[in-house]
Amino acid sequence: MRGLIFAVIVALALGLGIGLGLEGAGLLGDRQAAVPVPAGPAAVITVAPEGSDEAATIDLFRAHRDSVVAISTSASRRDLFGRSAGEVPLGTGSGWLWDGRGHVVTNAHVIEGATAASVQLADGRAFDATLVGRDTVHDLAVLLIDGEGLPPPLTLAPPEPPQVGARVFAIGNPFGLDWTLTTGIVSALERELPSDQAGTIRRGLIQTDAAINPGNSGGPLLDSSGRVIGVNTAIYSPSGGSAGIGFAIPAATVARVVPELIRTGRYTPPTLGLGFDPRINAAVNRQGLEGAVVLDVQQGSEAARAGIAPAEVLRDGRLRPGHVVTALDGEPVATLDDLLAALDARAVGDRVEVTFDTGGDRETVELPILAGG
Repeated sequence: MRGLIFAVIVALALGLGIGLGLEGAGLLGDRQAAVPVPAGPAAVITVAPEGSDEAATIDLFRAHRDSVVAISTSASRRDLFGRSAGEVPLGTGSGWLWDGRGHVVTNAHVIEGATAASVQLADGRAFDATLVGRDTVHDLAVLLIDGEGLPPPLTLAPPEPPQVGARVFAIGNPFGLDWTLTTGIVSALERELPSDQAGTIRRGLIQTDAAINPGNSGGPLLDSSGRVIGVNTAIYSPSGGSAGIGFAIPAATVARVVPELIRTGRYTPPTLGLGFDPRINAAVNRQGLEGAVVLDVQQGSEAARAGIAPAEVLRDGRLRPGHVVTALDGEPVATLDDLLAALDARAVGDRVEVTFDTGGDRETVELPILAGG
């Protein structure tokens, strides 16, 4: 998608002065002529009326800004002889405190290619961070910092999706401008974007018109109660700046992925006890066969006891399909990606009705959702 820009990609432009009109030490450059400003009446400071929307926004920002962090990454470089040439700045992004133990949630692409990361708090303290785990499919990562007196963590919103039109607030570090607040509404739900994993699509994203720019990546998208309803992840922009179309990973996905990253360092989506191959399925779909071709059945699973049969590879290299998944709980499954997205939205232990095509016949079997291995 040509206009899709991850919100951290051009964050280095601030330091390099690329396209931002930065010269010398000042934002306007050291060659700008001074323009005299005529004297005028003293500025009048307007106090937001108590109970107004403006006052509520001010209070929300004050109450939650300290729980948002700025992230700077660097990468080690080596010379032609393989010797260390030190660390060079890589990029910047945002994040937020998940718990009182120092876990910080951000985007996986914020730390992509980094060998070191620093987390800065609003009070000016900076900590070296260690990587706990990351999931590039959902673009989520968890870092860990070790410090005393950390700000309180943010609260994750319930998994139910927000309403279109609900007010939202984004706090982050666009272009390195730390702890910037932007506001807007939920513009749409269930948006889809290409993932950096070949052949997969990130689904169920929240679309918002709150200004999100490079450097906002990994920062929280808050509701009016200050709860995290999403993690800002990408923008659609032909110019590279905010065009009023931003995307956030919903709280329901964060609630599934982050605890698993903290516990095991990786996220493995749930399964039916069946095995699939993305390349083979893509080739089969291109030939006009819809569904997800079963290539393996976990021994001892309910699927095996139900007689689910995998595809067979013939001597001439052709594939003879066995059971092909075509629907989950009545929802059509046209591709393997459809099936994986549907499974990822369910919890381990749930039971689902899986419809199979067996070469012209249809068969529906109830199977449990199993933990991924």
